[in-house]
Amino acid sequence: MELQAAVRATIARRLTMAAITHVFTIARVAELLGEDEDWLREISIEMEPEDGIISVYSIGDDYTPAFTDFGIDNLRQLVDIHKEDARRLTADPDKTKQRP
Repeated sequence: MELQAAVRATIARRLTMAAITHVFTIARVAELLGEDEDWLREISIEMEPEDGIISVYSIGDDYTPAFTDFGIDNLRQLVDIHKEDARRLTADPDKTKQRP
């Protein structure tokens, strides 16, 4: 009796997470966001699997990044950050010069 109660308590404490049911390739995400695929590939290097990116492997060592819905949101934030950084540098070209 006590063992059954302990098992039920353990099961009740487990974290339940939804399974990933679909992902979008980087080509599709580039199309959705209206951004260059190569540029997205470059900035997505900053992302980790917990950010919603996975690698989908094909024949040989070829792979393509793919994103969950959460990953697309995170990538969109990175795009905004990179664009804002570029705007700042363009607006104040002195920031690109090294100071002594």
